[in-house]
Amino acid sequence: MQPAAAQSFILDILRRELNGSLTYHSVRHTEEVIRHSALLAEKMGITGKQLDLLTTAAAYHDSGFLETYSGHEEASCRLAGRYLPQFGYTEEEIASVSALIMATRLPQSPDSELAAILSDADLYYLGTNDYEEVSARLFEEYRRRGIVKNEADWEEQQIEFLSAHRYFTSAAQELLEAKKQETLAMIVKKRSAPKPAANVKPALRDALLIVAGVVITAFALKGFLVPNHFFDGGVTGISLLLHELYHLNLGYVIIAANIPLIAVSFFTINRGFAIKTFISVVLLGICLLYPGFPVITSDKLLISIFGGFFLGVGIGLTMRAGCAVDGIEVLALYTLRRSSFTISEIILGLNIIIFSLAAFKFGIQTSLYSMLTYFTASKTIDYVVEGLEAYTGVTIISAKSEEIKHRLVNGLGRGITVYKGERGYLPGKFEVHDDCDIIFTIITRLEMRRLKNMVTEIDPRAFVFASTIKETSGGIIKRRRSH
Repeated sequence: MQPAAAQSFILDILRRELNGSLTYHSVRHTEEVIRHSALLAEKMGITGKQLDLLTTAAAYHDSGFLETYSGHEEASCRLAGRYLPQFGYTEEEIASVSALIMATRLPQSPDSELAAILSDADLYYLGTNDYEEVSARLFEEYRRRGIVKNEADWEEQQIEFLSAHRYFTSAAQELLEAKKQETLAMIVKKRSAPKPAANVKPALRDALLIVAGVVITAFALKGFLVPNHFFDGGVTGISLLLHELYHLNLGYVIIAANIPLIAVSFFTINRGFAIKTFISVVLLGICLLYPGFPVITSDKLLISIFGGFFLGVGIGLTMRAGCAVDGIEVLALYTLRRSSFTISEIILGLNIIIFSLAAFKFGIQTSLYSMLTYFTASKTIDYVVEGLEAYTGVTIISAKSEEIKHRLVNGLGRGITVYKGERGYLPGKFEVHDDCDIIFTIITRLEMRRLKNMVTEIDPRAFVFASTIKETSGGIIKRRRSH
């Protein structure tokens, strides 16, 4: 019997093939169960062959997740029966390992001392200071699979589980029971505590952004575009085109054009987005129904640039509030799910139609100026929504990767991801290459110069390239508002 080789073999498979969505039942959990099994076994005086069987069962007890989620214990036994013979395990020893694996099934019911040790090691975290961190990983895994609905549901399940759970070995009871009871009391207290009143600050901030965005959008339309028969892209452009062609009231047209897209967003995005967008569009329609906005200029270039600028500011502010007064992206998202086109291609196609109709009806010059308006508005929206601190992904390949990693984490305070790769393979020196760490991190645009200077200082020959990141979540980054 070769327990070390058998355990190393299955751990390597788990690292390579285990589904990344298993945030709790990961190879990390398996390694912890092996370690805690050995620790409890030492306290219980378990050594020799018994200890080898115990740690082997710990290594294989969740290997069944490679094949299935439900009934993974049986799958783990099958994998143990498949792999262990090549490491000198007899049929009797494999049967013992399988019996230990089955003892970890919930609710646990161990029928031997080794089974009791493995059962306690499997739920060791319940009685440690790591409970919150480990249980958060289990909650995330359960949430993804629909086992729990939300945190309230999770807390209720945890209270029920911890109340019913008991450690089977004297060693675990001595080490873990008191802390487990403290954790249970903490969850019960948290569950019964009165919920704080909802924070009104985010709602007030959103309301102010929506009002400001609507007023500025109306100012751009009434003060620049509409009096001079200019157009924009998207749903706003469609509304302006209908207004010019059929002399319909722009306020009513914008509301009517956006209503179907708001209904679609209710299902494709979320309810909150749809409600806030509906409010924004109605407010914009009301603003457009009433006079009071002065005509700023009749200069075509100024109209194109500043009309687009103010339109972009207005739309961008509503987007920062988690909604939109132009539903073109909702339409693109809806179409994306029913075609092979990308969102950018769909939006481009719609805008080509709008500007082509404008050129046919009102002349090439008006259409070209309207394209400039749309371009200005689009770039302004990017700056309003993303800000100057738009995220940038940076990849660094260097022979001095260790020092660069240290400076990135401890100097810039950034999180990093490291890929294992090879460097070299140069023309004329193809056979010359060596292993290296490929470092990836996400920074803001304003930090780019500082990072380049830092890397150049460490390794002037380092290869650095960057790409724009449109969306981020999690990790060590500055949080940005999302829908």
